[in-house]
Amino acid sequence: MLQGKKIAVTMPGYFAERTIARTVGEIPRDIVDNIILSDDNSRDRTVEIARELGIEVHVNEKNKNYGGNVKCCLQYGLDAGADIIILLHPDYQYTPKLILPMAAMLVEGTYDICLGSRVSGKGALSGGMPFWRYISNVFITNWMDFCFGRRHTEYHTGYRAYSRELLEKVDFHALADDFIFDNELLIAALEEGFQVCEVTCPTRYDDESSSIKFSRALKYGIACMKISTAALFRRWGRKVTGEE
Repeated sequence: MLQGKKIAVTMPGYFAERTIARTVGEIPRDIVDNIILSDDNSRDRTVEIARELGIEVHVNEKNKNYGGNVKCCLQYGLDAGADIIILLHPDYQYTPKLILPMAAMLVEGTYDICLGSRVSGKGALSGGMPFWRYISNVFITNWMDFCFGRRHTEYHTGYRAYSRELLEKVDFHALADDFIFDNELLIAALEEGFQVCEVTCPTRYDDESSSIKFSRALKYGIACMKISTAALFRRWGRKVTGEE
């Protein structure tokens, strides 16, 4: 617990046998009450190793895709009674050592989402993020900033913390099952009036880190542009009608 708030770390697992032990080993057990893996029907030893580590393990009978598996993660965190649910990928691309500061940003209730930004500082490039991905990340993030009327350095991180209040208010199960899920949830939360903050997150890209192919990254980028542009028109509409 942290200041009386129960903390759950949930991990969307998929072929993470080489990294899950290292990831779990760095989770701060002094503040984290539950460590939960939702495995998306991996065909390696991810589940076996996770069970050996003594954490809570759930296995999808069929592959649910990234967004579908994250929905499971968030629901398991709620079911565990957590006040703050941390989404941490078990591929060790994001350091678990940021769980404490990310959770701390939410405990007072000022913020309901904390993003672990790889672009803030030099984390992405020094960590080996491909340059084409870095440039597209920055470009799409700047467009989304314009659409949302906000200023953040990255919206594409998979390292996120959510408050229980937000996840109970927003119907996240109705959102997409693909990679666009994280940003659909972000937009839905913003439109409900929830507040977002971020922390600088060092990252690492190597052979063990998961990464989507260029074709899927392109599809994801286009989807981000579409949903953020739609959000911009809704925001302008609220201004015209005096709702914002």
